[in-house]
Amino acid sequence: MSIIAWILIGLFAGLIAKALTPGKDPGGCLITIVIGIVGGLLGGWLGKVIFGVDSIDGFFSVSTWIAAVAGSVIVLLLYRVVTGGRSR
Repeated sequence: MSIIAWILIGLFAGLIAKALTPGKDPGGCLITIVIGIVGGLLGGWLGKVIFGVDSIDGFFSVSTWIAAVAGSVIVLLLYRVVTGGRSR
């Protein structure tokens, strides 16, 4: 069940990450959703590996959201580097 929760959180975390990182993104809504999901899963995994915490403390836990948004920002920045900032 925790992976489903991270996917749901990732949807919102992608939007938050896109709002927090300045600059133009080469992707649209679908890319933002995918980045958020991957970033949410990455943030949950990193939190578990680095800090030894459960993959999800709770949907409304601040640490859960921080991990998801941080993971989403990382994935968004990597996506920008790989795509070179090209637009459609």
